[in-house]
Amino acid sequence: MVVLQKLPRALLLALLIGSAGALGACDEEGTAEKAGKKIDNAAESMQEKAGEATEATKEAVEDAADATKKAAEDATEATKEAAEDAADATKKAAEEAEQKAKEATK
Repeated sequence: MVVLQKLPRALLLALLIGSAGALGACDEEGTAEKAGKKIDNAAESMQEKAGEATEATKEAVEDAADATKKAAEDATEATKEAAEDAADATKKAAEEAEQKAKEATK
């Protein structure tokens, strides 16, 4: 009878010791855990690189927009100057034509 009373305690003690050993083994990384960490690191690295690429693309788009705006402003100014030159030339040609018409009627 004494043996039966001690058996559950012995079994309980064995289970506790076994559990402690199993939990202690969890501290060691297995190949799956190492692979998981490598995958996590790769994912973080990829996310950082994607963020950097996004920022670089944003800056390139802003630079292109600025360059396009500058080119449009330059083209507008050149067109305005060409129109003014054409207007001046037309006015001068009209004045010369008027002068020649007056001379022809004398």
